[in-house]
Amino acid sequence: MIRRAALILAVLLTGSVSASDYAPISRPLTVAQVPGEPVYYSLGNTGVPSQANEGNTSNGGFVVTADGVVVYDALGTPSLGWALLEQIRKVTDKPVRYVVVSHYHADHIYGLQAFKDHTGAVVIAQERAAEYRENDETADERADARLRQRQGALSPWVDEHTRIVPPDITFAERVTLTLGGKRFVLLYAGPAHSASDMMMMVEPDGVLFAGDIVQNGRIPHMNSDDVDTGRWLAALKQVEGLKPRFIIPGHGEPSTEAAKAIAFTAGYIADVRRVMKAAVDTWTDFDVAYRAADWSAYDTLPAFTANNRGNAYRIFLELEGANFGDGKKPEP
Repeated sequence: MIRRAALILAVLLTGSVSASDYAPISRPLTVAQVPGEPVYYSLGNTGVPSQANEGNTSNGGFVVTADGVVVYDALGTPSLGWALLEQIRKVTDKPVRYVVVSHYHADHIYGLQAFKDHTGAVVIAQERAAEYRENDETADERADARLRQRQGALSPWVDEHTRIVPPDITFAERVTLTLGGKRFVLLYAGPAHSASDMMMMVEPDGVLFAGDIVQNGRIPHMNSDDVDTGRWLAALKQVEGLKPRFIIPGHGEPSTEAAKAIAFTAGYIADVRRVMKAAVDTWTDFDVAYRAADWSAYDTLPAFTANNRGNAYRIFLELEGANFGDGKKPEP
């Protein structure tokens, strides 16, 4: 109660909260710069959110222009969002004008709280992100249930004061922001990894923030009703067509070799689909097919143990449902 009273008083007196209201992180957040461009990014741990990595599992970044800063993704805890804001302030005194959210999954959005508490930034997301609300059910998950899970798994960095910040502005398919001589092309790429997947191309720099559409060298999470692997593969073709000079994935290593990063994600999805399609076509039980499959190309990669079996089962159901020709996604 004392902490809550102090928080309310801080808001009344200053219009914002103190940084002390975010639990400190034990490993400083660091950012790297895209060579030759005013574009910066932070790298998350390639595993799943845990006490060991303090929830720092996704990549985020920002672009500095003459008229302000555009942020892409706010990371997975308010503490990490605050740390990213501190890094921005080390680089520039320009105001944060926009925070663009790749999609509404917990590891990308809980840091929005720090930006709402300390900046006047406008939060932009694809329109289906607005479905992600407390007490509402989306195909991905219940937002409040996920928050409770993270309050237990990531305490003290996610706690009872952590809140879900909704987008201020949403768009359907494509929108272009112009700020400080740069263009930020926001492109809907879903439903693929989630219902609201969105990428941001920074021009004329040729830098693409790809969100979780691209996960370089890490097994992606695909065990969700919103996942559509056919659409995901199409989105990766869209990414390839943009021909970025530098790609920043939602997870994994950024690269000047965008084609390789894209090919890794596409190859993994295609391989799992191939194995599961063979099982569906021959009426083979999922467990039998999964045990018989050769996963040696992937089983040493980050998040394999956490994600691969669930991914395979989700794709098995997706392909099995498609065989019925009803156009509906199967229930888990």
